[in-house]
Amino acid sequence: MTAPNHHWRQCKNVLMQAITFASAVVVVAPLVLIFYHLARQGFSSINWAFFTQLPKPVGEPGGGMANAIVGTFILLGQAALLGVPIGVLGGVYLSEYGTSRLNWWVRFAADILNGVPSITWGIVVYALLVVPMKTFSALAGGVVLGLMMIPLVMRTTEEVLQLVPNGYREAALALGIAKWRTITQIVMRTAFKGIITGILLALARVAGETAPLMFTALGNRFWTHKLTEPIAALPLQIFEYAKSPYEDWWRQAWAGALVLLLFVLFINIGVRVLTRDRFQKQP
Repeated sequence: MTAPNHHWRQCKNVLMQAITFASAVVVVAPLVLIFYHLARQGFSSINWAFFTQLPKPVGEPGGGMANAIVGTFILLGQAALLGVPIGVLGGVYLSEYGTSRLNWWVRFAADILNGVPSITWGIVVYALLVVPMKTFSALAGGVVLGLMMIPLVMRTTEEVLQLVPNGYREAALALGIAKWRTITQIVMRTAFKGIITGILLALARVAGETAPLMFTALGNRFWTHKLTEPIAALPLQIFEYAKSPYEDWWRQAWAGALVLLLFVLFINIGVRVLTRDRFQKQP
């Protein structure tokens, strides 16, 4: 009886492994195909002019997305200045302070905000900033992306901090270290990689947003010299080019989509390399 049962368990194990592998392939295959098609179309469309020149007039071939690339960096920089400090501090509060009842409501609100459609964020900031200022602007675009980052950074920061063993906190407090120093120098340093990962996830999410920028940043075919002026961004430029009737703009839309994807990918890889074993090597 033992041998047949053992054989049956091995068969079930192999069957479940095969089903699991097939399910993984089904999930990953569309992503691989999309990336392959994007790389094939995008790499053939990228040239030096794409990174150095402004868009050409309508119907004229050539030009590039230099202003949109710079504009994306400006918008993400503003978003990080707003969303990262508030989100991280909010996550620290939920993990280390507060009451269970208040924290439950804050988590509930953050989860609701994470599920709000991005176009709704754009409409809200349009009413709060664009209408009073009477102009679309880079400032409004940065604010809307920063607001979208806050709940995501907050929740990921909280989850990562809660993974830090309580023994670290108890040992530090037993040595007479103040609670705020325990949090900043021990808990947050231990969870540093996770916090950075959460920030990158938030940046990756907002980097490709188009709808909120249509209500705030609007787009610009020239260089933007002030934060109170409309500004170009890669998602906006890709959207405008993709819906145009010009084949050259379609080509640049593929190139812009690939650059945006590689931008997010390289940031994730770079930060992981820079923070790899950073604290494990400390004596």
